[in-house]
Amino acid sequence: MNDARQTTEPDAPLLATANNTVMTARDVSVFYGDKRAIKDVTLDIGRNQVLALIGASGCGKSTFLRCLNRMNDTIASARVEGLITLDGKDIYAPKQDVAQLRARVGIVFQKPTPFPHSIYDNVAYGPRIHGLTRYRADLDDLVRLSLERAGLWDEVKDRLSQAGTSLSGGQQQRLCIARTIAVNPEVILMDEPTSALDPIASAKVEDLIDELRQNFAIVVVTHNMQQAARVSQLTAYFHMGDLVEVGPTDMIFTNPRQKLTEDYITGRIG
Repeated sequence: MNDARQTTEPDAPLLATANNTVMTARDVSVFYGDKRAIKDVTLDIGRNQVLALIGASGCGKSTFLRCLNRMNDTIASARVEGLITLDGKDIYAPKQDVAQLRARVGIVFQKPTPFPHSIYDNVAYGPRIHGLTRYRADLDDLVRLSLERAGLWDEVKDRLSQAGTSLSGGQQQRLCIARTIAVNPEVILMDEPTSALDPIASAKVEDLIDELRQNFAIVVVTHNMQQAARVSQLTAYFHMGDLVEVGPTDMIFTNPRQKLTEDYITGRIG
């Protein structure tokens, strides 16, 4: 695996400087038919860090996020070029098991998507299909641990048999996070995870993101720059399919290297 590094050319994007890189993207482009949605994106994702992807709607940040666990495979017209590695191995290699990849690189969507099953079965689903536990007692422990890590156990421990859809929106999103971490992924992708939530529920999810980074690499797409500033250590700014700049979050928000980044941060462009 290539070491994370930093470019020195003044007009080149700044690469992440993760101490322990888990995923790398090199010259990644995505096409939808003849349309090029992102162009030659090079970026590193580090363990125990939150990387925020910011930019205007349609800039390519969600398209890039979906490359990281091959969600773009579900779009017939999509084509991905370049190299993306997880622990040094090409995730688009022909022999790559996509189901296993998505267990290692989980995703939480904009709108909470609990399965139409009980709270318990929502969390137990992944461990069951991947054979992570042999005994019911072990599965019970894993469900409890996952709900605890998602900050939801105390709120649902007496109603695990109730439908996941019976929970509030914020609780449903934390249930989806519990479902994601139950299979112990290396990377968690979050596509605007609080945009459908009220401010109190959003704050709980933000606090949870900060806690989860102790154990996972996290990539968050957000349209909320204040949220990016609160939850991330690294921020990448996308503009019209280009990765303009990536670096430490405090630098991106206070002293960006690129004028496009500055114009976006200050509201001159949206």
